[in-house]
Amino acid sequence: MEINYYILAAGILLVVFYDFTNGFHDAADMIATAVASRAMTPGIAILIVTFFTFIGPFVRGLAVADTIGKFVNLTGVTKEIAFSITFAAILAAISYNLITWKLGLPSSSSNSLVSGLIGAGIFSLGSSNIHWGISELMNGQIDGFMKIITGMFFSPLVGFLAGFILMKIFLFLFRRLSAKSKIFFIITQYLTVSWLAFSHGTNDAQKGMGIIGMLLLASGVNNTFSIPDWVILLCASSITLGTMSGGWNIIKTVGFGIYKVKLIHSIADQIGAATVILTSSMIGAPTSTTQVVTTTLMGVGAGERPKHVRWSMVRNIFSGWLMNIPVSMILGGLYCYLFIQLFTKIF
Repeated sequence: MEINYYILAAGILLVVFYDFTNGFHDAADMIATAVASRAMTPGIAILIVTFFTFIGPFVRGLAVADTIGKFVNLTGVTKEIAFSITFAAILAAISYNLITWKLGLPSSSSNSLVSGLIGAGIFSLGSSNIHWGISELMNGQIDGFMKIITGMFFSPLVGFLAGFILMKIFLFLFRRLSAKSKIFFIITQYLTVSWLAFSHGTNDAQKGMGIIGMLLLASGVNNTFSIPDWVILLCASSITLGTMSGGWNIIKTVGFGIYKVKLIHSIADQIGAATVILTSSMIGAPTSTTQVVTTTLMGVGAGERPKHVRWSMVRNIFSGWLMNIPVSMILGGLYCYLFIQLFTKIF
C-alpha cells in the first residue's frame, strides 16, 4: 500500500505544478491590458490579481471541479489504468503550457487538460467511459462533455461579442468626457482587474481540484468523487503562486500585439471577460481565461477600429488554439500508454 500513496503524492505534485503553470499563463492575460494601458505597474497588477485569484475558489461552489472530475468514469477501473489516465491528462496539459509559454503565445490550459483527459480516456478505456452528455442533452440538460464544449467553444465567441458591444456602449457614453476623467478610468481599472482575477479563481483553480478528486478515487483513499477542504486550499495556493510569477512574453503578445490598448479598451476587455468567466463558473462549465480575455480584446478593437486590430497576430494566436486540442489529445494518449507500462509493473 505504501507505493499507492507515493504515486498519489506524485500525482498531487503534478497537479500543483499544472496549477502553477496555469497561474503564470493566465496572470499574463489578466494584467496585459492594464499594463499596456499604463493604468498600473506590472508589480501592482500582479499583487491585485494574486489576491483575488486566491479568494475566488473559496467563494463559489465546486461545480467546475465536479464537471472535470466526473468526465471520465473511473468506477470499476483498475488502479493502474485510473492512475495512468489522470497522470497522462495533467502531464499533457503541463507540456502544452510550457511549449506555448516559451513561444509567448496565449494558450488554453483548460483545453489542454480536457483534451488530455479525452486522449488518455479513449486510449485506455474506449469512448464508453467518457461522459459525453448526449442523453442529458436529449432531455434538455447540458452535462459532461456537452457542458465542457459549451464553456470551451462558446465562451470565446460570447467574449468577442461582449467586447464589441461594450466598446460601442463606452464610445457612446464617454465620447464627451474631458481629459480629467482619466482618474475615473484608472480607479475603475483597479476594480475590473480585481473582478477578472476573482472570476479566474472561481473557474481555473477548480480544474486541478477535479483531477486531485480523481486521483483520490483512483488510489482508493475516497470511495466516491469528492473535494476535501485541503484540496481547495492547495489548488488555490498553487495557482496563486503561479500568478505571482507572471509571464512577460504573453503580456507583450496580448497587451501590445493585438491592438493599441488604452484605458477604455482595458476596462471594456476586463468587464466583458470577467462576466463571461463568472457566468461559466456558475453553471459549472470550465472555460479558458486566456481565450476569453483575448477574444474579448479582439471584440473591443473591432468595436472601435477593426482596421487597427493586428489580425496577423490574431491568426497566430488562433493557430495555437487550433493545435491545442489535437496535440493535447495525442499527448494524453501517448503519456497514458507510457504510464500504463510503468504502473502495470508496479502494481
